[in-house]
Amino acid sequence: MRANRSPGRLEATAIALLCIALVAATPAAAQKRGGTLRLYHNDNPPSTSLLEESTIASVTPFAAVFNNLVVFDPSKPHESLDTVIPDLAESWSWDSTNTRLTFKLRQGVTWHDGQPFTAKDVQCTWRMLIGKGDVADFHRNPRRVWYSKLQDVSVNGDYEATFELSEPQPSLPVLLASAFSAVYPCHVPQATMRTRPVGTGPFKFVEFKRGDSIRLVRNPDYWKKDRPYLDEITFRMIDSRATRMLAFATGDFDITFPSDVSVPLMKDMKARAPKAICEMITMGTQINLMVNRVNPPFDNPDIRRAMSLAIDRKAFNTILMEGLGLMGGAMLPQPVGEWGMPPEIAMSLTGYGPDSDKNIAEAQAIMQKLGYNDANPLQIKIQTRNLPTYRDPAVILTDQLKKIHIVGELDILDTPRWYARLAKKDYTIGLNVTGVSVDDPDGNIVENYSCKSERNYTQYCNAEVDRLLAAQSSEPDKEKRKKIVWAIERLLVDDAARPIILSGVAGNCWQPYVKNFTPHENSQYNNLRFEEVWLDK
Repeated sequence: MRANRSPGRLEATAIALLCIALVAATPAAAQKRGGTLRLYHNDNPPSTSLLEESTIASVTPFAAVFNNLVVFDPSKPHESLDTVIPDLAESWSWDSTNTRLTFKLRQGVTWHDGQPFTAKDVQCTWRMLIGKGDVADFHRNPRRVWYSKLQDVSVNGDYEATFELSEPQPSLPVLLASAFSAVYPCHVPQATMRTRPVGTGPFKFVEFKRGDSIRLVRNPDYWKKDRPYLDEITFRMIDSRATRMLAFATGDFDITFPSDVSVPLMKDMKARAPKAICEMITMGTQINLMVNRVNPPFDNPDIRRAMSLAIDRKAFNTILMEGLGLMGGAMLPQPVGEWGMPPEIAMSLTGYGPDSDKNIAEAQAIMQKLGYNDANPLQIKIQTRNLPTYRDPAVILTDQLKKIHIVGELDILDTPRWYARLAKKDYTIGLNVTGVSVDDPDGNIVENYSCKSERNYTQYCNAEVDRLLAAQSSEPDKEKRKKIVWAIERLLVDDAARPIILSGVAGNCWQPYVKNFTPHENSQYNNLRFEEVWLDK
C-alpha cells in the first residue's frame, strides 16, 4: 500500500509534453559520486552477524556489507519469485527433477580482506546453516528450518555450486533472496562475523560503537565496478523517537530508519519537513500475542482461546494506524500479500468477526468457568521489547485483557535481553512484532510455527500443520499451494497458536536529494544495501 505520488491524468499529460520539449536541451541528470549517507538507528543491533539474527536492527546497518547468491530487484517495489535477480550468482537452473538447483558464480569477486570468493564459500555457508559443516559455532541458527529439504551443497570447480534437495522446493530462490541469506567467508571465524563482519558487499565495515554509532565505507574493489556511488554510510543510535523525527526534519539525517514514522506521526513529519519524500508501506511485520503454552495456567487451551477472543483488532488498528493496518492471518493479507487469505475467509475465523462484544462475552464465560473474575483476576507479566512499536500495542493489549479478568503488568526489555529470552523460551506472555523477511509460507509459517523451528517461540506443535507445511512447500502450482496455506491458517487460528493482531503499516521518509531509494512494499528487510543510492547535492 504505497502512497500514491502519481499526478492526475491531465497533469501527467502536461508534464509529458513539457519533458518532450525539454529533453533535447536538458541532459539527463547524471549520478553523482561521493558523499556520506546519514541514517539514525532506533536501537542497538544484537550483533553484526546476519545469519544469526532475526531483527531489522542488524539488517539495516549491515546488509550493505554482504552479497547474496540472488536478490530481489531493488528497483521493483513488490517482491516475488518473478523479481529475483542475480547477485553473486550470474545464473541458476533446476534439473529435470526440480531437486537440484545449480548456480553459476561470478569470477573475480574478492572478500573485503582480499581473499577470493569461490564456490567453497557457498558450500561452507549452507553446510553451516543445515548443521553439516565443520564450523558449528553459531550462537543461533534461526532459519535452519528454511533448509529442511537441503541435503547438501556440492561444488564443481570454483564457480559452480549445486543445492541438492530431498524433494522439490519452488520457494528456494525467494528464500535465498532474503537479506538474511548472506554468503559468508569460510576463512573467517563466526566470532569475528559477530563483531567485525567480512563480506563481498558494496560497503566495508569500519566500526560499531555500541549505543553510539556505526560506520561503513565504500568498497573500492566491489565487483560492480561503478558501484556504490556513496563514499560512506553512517548510523547514529537515538533512543527517543521524538528526537529522531526532529533530527530528520532539521536535516541531520538523510533517510529515516525503516518504517519508523508511524501513521499518527506522518502528518507531523510532513509539516516539519514539507520537502521530504514520504511513503506508507506494509512493513512485513505482524503484531502478535505470544503465549508460552508449556507454562501453567497457559497450558490450558481454554485460557489461550479466551485471550485470542479478547483481541479487538479494529481498536488496535484505529489507535495505532488510523485504520490503515491490514487484518488477516499469519501471511501478509491481500492485496499486498502474495499468499493472504481472501477477506471473507479471514473474517469467518474465530475472533475475527465484526461482533467484538460477542467475542468478549464468550471469553468472559470461559474465564469465569475457570474461576477468574473481578475479585480473583489472573495476574501476569506481559513482556515486550523497549521500542514504541512494541510498547504501544502492549499497552492496548493490557487494557483489552482486563475485560476478561486478566491483569497484566508490562515488563519492558532491551533488544539483546528480549531476543535472548525468546531464544530460551524464557517468558510466559509476550507482545511481539514479528518481522517476516520474505512473503512466502516457507519463510514465514514454517519459521514461526513448525514443530522444530528455533523461532517457534510459543513452542506450538501440531502434526497436521507440519504435514500441510511439507505439502505446500513442494507444491509447484501456486493456486493449489495457496489453498493448502489457507487451511493451515485456519488451524493456527483455531489453536490460538500465535494470534495475529495486525500486519503493520508505517512510513519511510527521505530527503529530496536522496536518489534511487525505493522502499519495497511487502517487506522492509530486503532493499537496504544502498548501492544504487546517490546524493544530488
